[in-house]
Amino acid sequence: MRRAVSLSFLVATIGGCQPKAPEAPATPQAQQEAPQLATLTGPVLEQLQASPYIYLRLKTPTGEAWVAVPETKVETGATVTILNPMLMAGFESKTLKRTFDTIYFGTLSGGTTPAGSGAMGAAAPAVVVDKVEKARGADARTVAEAWAQREQLNGKTVTIRAVVVKYNEGVMGRNWIHLQDGSGDATKGTNDITVTSMDGVAMGATVTITGTVHINKDFGAGYSYAVIVEDAKVAKP
Repeated sequence: MRRAVSLSFLVATIGGCQPKAPEAPATPQAQQEAPQLATLTGPVLEQLQASPYIYLRLKTPTGEAWVAVPETKVETGATVTILNPMLMAGFESKTLKRTFDTIYFGTLSGGTTPAGSGAMGAAAPAVVVDKVEKARGADARTVAEAWAQREQLNGKTVTIRAVVVKYNEGVMGRNWIHLQDGSGDATKGTNDITVTSMDGVAMGATVTITGTVHINKDFGAGYSYAVIVEDAKVAKP
């Protein structure tokens, strides 16, 4: 009996000395989530010009950060505030031939933006486009028709033939194109439509695009669209 008790005590002692299983680490989602910032402020340590943007390296209270804003004049050493900064990871600037581990896109508080510049297809410059022959097919629409029928077209495919009046390459992993075909009302903005595509285009070219219509699309950082055509394929006429 004494031997059985001793054996039981030994087993219990060894079991109690076994190391505890490590606690499960925080999930990647919990580690990576970060609150959306309303502003980002700090002195400019470095700046890189790459039209239509200016890239700024700021010294912020939490460390250095790169930001991109529509090009304007900024003095190195000046303290600036970026409104509605939107964080992008692994962003590649083809103009600079550089990939940023992290960068914020936003707008410069109190800054002046040259007409027609801006990120992600912001308002296109004022141009005059002659009437362009409408594309053919059941999905074909003019720019004005796409605006007028946007509610019915939401989530559906359209084909538009028009002139490229503005082009921003490689923003948020896609290209941003402004198209006009001579239809619509310039005072209401219904003469111009924004398109996103992986295909490249040339300024002033007449192209035919086919993509999916989305309405009331908000990309953050102050860039929202009542109507936009996304994931478009571009065909030269």
